[in-house]
Amino acid sequence: MSLFITPDIASSRLRRLPQLLLFAGFAAWYYGSDALASRAANGFSVRFRLGLGEPLLEVIFHLFLLVLGFVALETIARQAVPLGVLIALPVRLTSYREWAIGAAVAWATVIVALLPLILSARLHAQIEWTGRSLIATILTLGMLWVASLAHEITFRGYPFRCLIGAVGATPAVILMMLGSGFAVWRNPYAPRAGVLAAMLMTLLLSLGWLRTRGIWLPWGLHFALTASLGVLFGLPIAGVSDLASMVRGSTLGPDWLTGGDFGPSAALFSLVVMIGAIVVLVRATRDFAWEYTHAPIVAGGYEVVVAPPAAHTAMEQATVKKAPALVQILPSAPQGISAPRPDTPAPPPPMPDRLH
Repeated sequence: MSLFITPDIASSRLRRLPQLLLFAGFAAWYYGSDALASRAANGFSVRFRLGLGEPLLEVIFHLFLLVLGFVALETIARQAVPLGVLIALPVRLTSYREWAIGAAVAWATVIVALLPLILSARLHAQIEWTGRSLIATILTLGMLWVASLAHEITFRGYPFRCLIGAVGATPAVILMMLGSGFAVWRNPYAPRAGVLAAMLMTLLLSLGWLRTRGIWLPWGLHFALTASLGVLFGLPIAGVSDLASMVRGSTLGPDWLTGGDFGPSAALFSLVVMIGAIVVLVRATRDFAWEYTHAPIVAGGYEVVVAPPAAHTAMEQATVKKAPALVQILPSAPQGISAPRPDTPAPPPPMPDRLH
């Protein structure tokens, strides 16, 4: 190993340093804007008596501040770029299809993970049919829709690409997985299976971006996962169980089967299901990966034209025949009258009759 740093290595490290600084700036702005959005939403809620609309208003403010801060930081660091490129939401023909595939994978994952609880009658739900609960459910769905977008813009959007530019794709995914696992591990009430669940979920969402180069699919997956667990079944999501919904769900049984207070994502069977969801996601995004991640094939090298040997050229020229002479075709004459030959002189004109 060389003990000296070559100019190429030094320039590469200098190029990676701004990427790390941008990632750190984006991460700091995420938490700072979250605090600002919370205070602004609280003030609006108290002033205009919004009540149930405060969580939705908070995530809307957070999303607005996130995009505004990301645009400002990117403009200062480099130059202005299109908003769709910055937040990894490119407008393309497959955008809605990507979102739908992500939602379908999440829905299937939740159903399969809850299947043992459903079959063993350990999943119970209580439904409250009131106008207030219906409005609360709609607002909660809107809040989750915007919150999942804000989360994916931050953790799978431009900051994630900055981290990839600094350390590479695989190390970036590993760092994101460790970060999400550490965030859950800090919770003293979270089970160890919850740490693994958070890491696997981060891997699943990161693969969604790596396979499509956009957050349409991770956004659909994140929203459908939280909406189906927290709203449709009324179960806790990573220990959060205060989502407003018409359905109040509960589970009975050991924590390894139900996940306990952390939610079904911490159940051991759910970990196996999420590994299967990763395999399904990779297979379902083969067309997207080919279209958006593979570079087009460009022919390399230089055009080479080999001249034929001089002897072959001479033989070809010698075999070229002269063009045949034109053949004159005589005009046709009526039957019984022979046409005069072209070389026969024309007879003299008849003399006029004389008067005698």
